[in-house]
Amino acid sequence: MPLAILTGNGLPELVNVGRKGPKIRSEDVAVIGVRDLDPNEKRSLKKSGVTVFTMRDIDEEGISVIARKALKQLDHLNRIHVSLDIDALDPREAPGVGTPVNGGLTFREAHLLMEIIADSNRLSSMDIVEINPVIDHRNRTAKIAVDLAISLFGSRIL
Repeated sequence: MPLAILTGNGLPELVNVGRKGPKIRSEDVAVIGVRDLDPNEKRSLKKSGVTVFTMRDIDEEGISVIARKALKQLDHLNRIHVSLDIDALDPREAPGVGTPVNGGLTFREAHLLMEIIADSNRLSSMDIVEINPVIDHRNRTAKIAVDLAISLFGSRIL
């Protein structure tokens, strides 16, 4: 898992790429929309210090509350990076992903999350992962990813 490597957990030959040691602090990571973890991932995340917001958290509190909690946790950072993992969305929304799991974010939830992050004026970079065009339906997932990225970079309705 790339996140584990970046936070210093994994094989030394991977953890020490570029420079020795972790590249980011676990306390500076918030993962939003988790709904399916294998037992090793659960153990690793619980020990890591990474803040995890599950789909249950989103269901109970709403995406805007969760987004603001995550941003508050990162208040001490001037810049943030967003790794937009498209398989966080429900496969009915984004079918072209490597690990489709029911019960993910709706397009509207993901869109609002991107807008709230953009409103923070702290976005410095992003990446988009987990789009598989071979299994996508008429490029639907890729189009959703582009729409979300545009919102993250500050596009507004008005």
